[in-house]
Amino acid sequence: MRSSVLTRRLAVLAIILAGGILGAAPARADGPSFDCAKASLPAEKAICADPQLSAIDLLVSKAFKDFEPAFDGDKRKIARGLIADRNACKSDTACIVSALNNALQTYGAAPQWVQDYNIALIGKKALEAAAQDPKETDQPLPSAIGQCASTHIKTLTTRLGDDPLETASPDGGSAATFTNDGSAVSYDRDPGLAASKVGDAAVICLISIPRDCPKHDERGRIYYGIDLAIKASWALPDSEHMCGGA
Repeated sequence: MRSSVLTRRLAVLAIILAGGILGAAPARADGPSFDCAKASLPAEKAICADPQLSAIDLLVSKAFKDFEPAFDGDKRKIARGLIADRNACKSDTACIVSALNNALQTYGAAPQWVQDYNIALIGKKALEAAAQDPKETDQPLPSAIGQCASTHIKTLTTRLGDDPLETASPDGGSAATFTNDGSAVSYDRDPGLAASKVGDAAVICLISIPRDCPKHDERGRIYYGIDLAIKASWALPDSEHMCGGA
């Protein structure tokens, strides 16, 4: 996710809470990129059954044609990794759309409606995960796209961690750490983090794993998070720089 998504996430959350999740994305009639008569995997069948997912899958296929890896990586190896992310979701729609959106982000061709649909579905899943864990127990940090985990906010500071976020200047950026070793950081003052409090229960969901990266550089995983006390949300990377950055 990029900053253009983040400015709209609170409005999308309002749609979720109002029960209007199906209105978060326009219906599409085209796609997918493969023959549904030959679909055998749960993820493939889920894509064929959903007009939005079918359309997104077709966009991924088209975007791949013009994709050139940024760090001299193997184009087809990167694509196989992204497809494996998708297939690992099985029939979990929120997971599948996260994996497909991650592929579009990798290929540099993610339209706004896809990003909004991704946030809407993963936001709904985060709330469902919270409802299944009423004791708000800490769970391990998610390691696969589409996974969500209960946790608590440990710290809220400026981007560099030198001042409390609540009283810091807006130009100091924002950062959070969580009790399950998760983190979130932004060069901007993120509204969701700024509204949250240390100690609040939260759910964080992994929605992006960078695949077009230098070897052994795993920075830039993106997590959707929601403060369960006030329903403030964010979608931010776990580091200041994406993989391959400074």
